[in-house]
Amino acid sequence: MRPVIPYVTAALLFGLGVYGVLRRRNAVLLLMSVELMLNAVNLILVTADTTVRAVLPQSGQVFALFVIVIAAAEVGVGLAIVLHLYRLRSSVAVDEVPLGGEPVEGDGGIAVRPTDAAPGERVAR
Repeated sequence: MRPVIPYVTAALLFGLGVYGVLRRRNAVLLLMSVELMLNAVNLILVTADTTVRAVLPQSGQVFALFVIVIAAAEVGVGLAIVLHLYRLRSSVAVDEVPLGGEPVEGDGGIAVRPTDAAPGERVAR
């Protein structure tokens, strides 16, 4: 078997995932792009396992299974973060996520006070 087609397909999938991570502003689409990249890596692992005779049999398939397990955990944690972000901001746009500031405990969750806000000032959500 010539492994050119699966390798080219995996490269295209990985490139599409990188493009999605760099260009998307929606957090759900960002997670989908990361999953696309992980699936491209799975395709490379399985293709390499079938074409290259390794010392350990089916080692690429075992690594692909580990990648699937890690991807499932990443989806669970990522969607929990996205849901919490939506509850706080009513938007899942990644551009609107505050990167700096100190945490402020509120009535429904933790918000982030901008660094230029006064300590007693109420943060709008």
